[in-house]
Amino acid sequence: MKVINLALQGGGAHGAFTWGVLDRLLEDKRLAFEGISGTSAGAMNAVALASGFQKGGRDGAREALQKFWRSVSLDGRLSPIQRSIMDRLLGNWSLDNNPMFLALDVASRFVSPYDVNPFNINPLREILESEVDFEAVRANKKIKLFISATNVHTGKVRIFSQHEITPDVVMASACLPFMFKAVEIGGTPYWDGGYVGNPPLFPFFRASKSDDIILVQTNPVERNETPQTARDILNRINEITFNASLVSEFRAIGFVSRLMNNAFLRRIVRKAGYRKMLLHRISADEAMAKLTSSSKFNTEWPFFQHLRDTGREAAELFLKHHYAALGKRSTLDIRKQLG
Repeated sequence: MKVINLALQGGGAHGAFTWGVLDRLLEDKRLAFEGISGTSAGAMNAVALASGFQKGGRDGAREALQKFWRSVSLDGRLSPIQRSIMDRLLGNWSLDNNPMFLALDVASRFVSPYDVNPFNINPLREILESEVDFEAVRANKKIKLFISATNVHTGKVRIFSQHEITPDVVMASACLPFMFKAVEIGGTPYWDGGYVGNPPLFPFFRASKSDDIILVQTNPVERNETPQTARDILNRINEITFNASLVSEFRAIGFVSRLMNNAFLRRIVRKAGYRKMLLHRISADEAMAKLTSSSKFNTEWPFFQHLRDTGREAAELFLKHHYAALGKRSTLDIRKQLG
């Protein structure tokens, strides 16, 4: 059995891709999870998995993930933000032709959530509280969790560890500042963790024994087209911003790896609490790049199933080509990511 750490990106409804990846990895009994870090939708996947695993092992984790995403889709059935009939006929997952979505999208540029949503209503909180047993999450000793959020005052990342995780922490990690009020925890306001840690990798240096980190990436790193509409431009800016913190961590891990290659410096680096980490990635850049930014708000069950299946296929390919490398070498070329 190979022990790994998982780093789960956010991405709204696109987090169902991560569900598919996790579902396939949980099937493989050659793997064990030591630690999971998550941001936004990645944080939701992480707590659902931990809750289910604590109660029913691998099968319990898979069931909990499915129930969570099913609940999200059921809650969204009555939403006025749905695909048009033409989009359904054409198999287009976009919400770009929905008048309500377009109106809310424009309004979010000019109106604060403190004005339009004074009671801070967010249906996801009810789903989290009903589908995730947070006592079980905190009691899970087999899988260490790390959830990131952005401190609004300082702009720095805050990593919440296992014993601190509550519904507030997960909602803070997923708090989009244009849509919801900042989530206060201990008197400090927090926004979406994606701005400064999407997802965080550095907790694994000291908190886990496994050297392997598998990044589950929902945000495409590269796009071959130049965005031209205002929405696509903003989406690409967000993708670059949300990937920037990840690139910074790649740079730090690459630097530590180079130091570890020097026999004299290796001792010093180890004393400082750092070590060489083996990086891997599961993604479906081509498939995810075809999805528009508005599809991140699509909560239809067929869309979640599509993303789940895409995630399972991506995980299957990773296991086929890279399972043997786990524990031995990185399969993600950091130099290429930084180049």
